[in-house]
Amino acid sequence: MKFGFTLPSFTWPGLDYPTTTRITKEMARRAEELGYDSLTVWDHLLSAPGLYGGSWLDPLMVLACATGVTEKIALGTHILVVPIRHPVLLAKELTTLNHMSGGRFFWGVGPGWNEPEFTSMGISMRERGRRTDEMLDAVKLLLTEEDVSFDGQFYQFENVTIEPRPTKYFPVWIAGGSRIPDPLSPDRPHMVKTVLDRIAKHADVFTCRASGSTELVARDYETVREHLRSAGRDPATLGLAHVQAGYVVDTSDSKKALAIQRKPMETIMGTNRDWEHLQGCYLVGSIDDIVAKLKFLESHGMEHVTIHPASPEMEQLELWMDKIINPFFR
Repeated sequence: MKFGFTLPSFTWPGLDYPTTTRITKEMARRAEELGYDSLTVWDHLLSAPGLYGGSWLDPLMVLACATGVTEKIALGTHILVVPIRHPVLLAKELTTLNHMSGGRFFWGVGPGWNEPEFTSMGISMRERGRRTDEMLDAVKLLLTEEDVSFDGQFYQFENVTIEPRPTKYFPVWIAGGSRIPDPLSPDRPHMVKTVLDRIAKHADVFTCRASGSTELVARDYETVREHLRSAGRDPATLGLAHVQAGYVVDTSDSKKALAIQRKPMETIMGTNRDWEHLQGCYLVGSIDDIVAKLKFLESHGMEHVTIHPASPEMEQLELWMDKIINPFFR
């Protein structure tokens, strides 16, 4: 079992330079010292009221900061909304990060769901899945070959050579997962075939997002494994990961923990979904409650979980390691 930490680059209320430095540089440095397996960033161009209370700092710039203060820890995107970007520019940015980090980068990809992000970029959200698939094809070509031409439905370019290209293409983590129904999101309480096909074709790792219950995550893992079998791919060739958010309170009292956790969780997640909904999706409750959820998912195949703390406090970085990871996963 591996455990990653998501840098809390959320646009916190009153975000200032000292806080920004802490959540990009100091936390990255300390996470590596503590022995986390990966550092990741979340991505939303604009506020996304259906799921979050705000947006995030630019993910690739945050990773660049983290790259400069670390040496060994893996660095990746959880989850980069690729349809609102252009493959040539993105390929250059990704290979630069990979080069600067000494090959530590992994690319976590998702199609997004927040419509204002698409309309602000002059893109129809109805195209998000097809654009994501084209992006995956185009970026891989750009970073594994020279003099690349591409003639897709959405992206076209001729005779493009990106340098430096990685000596080995970095791992691709494809995100998806069932979502507890919500009127502010178009996503569904089950995995759709287009996402399953994307995972089967492109993914080294499937990242199940935290928009469903623990039981839905376990179901999604099995759905993906079944789809790979039907597509002629060995499920053992796919890693299984989970991206989560939570807040650790050092107590065995579930009611006490939930009372403390509510404010930070609603700060980052917003209040469009009620507190009971948030409890069903995310890692809250007592130490034992959180461990039980993780143990359940581990028993269903989860190999890597990455946690976004619902607060920019350095203490959360320490508490996740001391109270959750060290006693149970090391």
